[in-house]
Amino acid sequence: MFSEKANTIFQDAISTYKILNTVDQPFTNKYNKNEDLIAHLLYRKCWIDTVQWAYEDIIRDPNIDPVAALKLKRKIDASNQDRTDTVEFIDGYFLDKYSDVKVKPDAKINSESPAWAIDRLSILALKIYHMHLETIRENASEAHKATCIKKLNVLLEQRKDLSTAIDDLLNDIANGDKYMKVYKQMKMYNDDELNPVLRGEK
Repeated sequence: MFSEKANTIFQDAISTYKILNTVDQPFTNKYNKNEDLIAHLLYRKCWIDTVQWAYEDIIRDPNIDPVAALKLKRKIDASNQDRTDTVEFIDGYFLDKYSDVKVKPDAKINSESPAWAIDRLSILALKIYHMHLETIRENASEAHKATCIKKLNVLLEQRKDLSTAIDDLLNDIANGDKYMKVYKQMKMYNDDELNPVLRGEK
């Protein structure tokens, strides 16, 4: 199933990042895009999410230097754009993969594209990783660990449900029971022409 492959790649990306555990480390994709394009995209997607998770932790430091915080905010903005672009590349992969499918007359559209559901699955992998750490943290209270175990179990159930939903959606698209229609995100605040501040207007 597709979700099993995706979840394995996400765990691999997180584990690899955590070896050095720094946002400054270079990125090397383990998967050759010419040999396995979707694996290449999934690994990159989760790496982006993992780095951004660290950015979000750092910027919440109440003692962070304001200049450093502004610099980091710019990195988060760039990361968000990279994340969106990668999600759209993943949807492009599926559009191409299923381009020859004969869509049934009564086929329906899904509320979100496959890639945006996969985006949530990648974030969920990070939540599970970090929640698990809280259940074994040595300096945490037993009450805290018990609470985190309950939360972890919910996250694991959520991953199971989301994985099933993604596999079902891809199967429906492959069978022509649903069809893909992808809308570009068209984020306006990064665009020199669409953001009035970047245009120089007050």
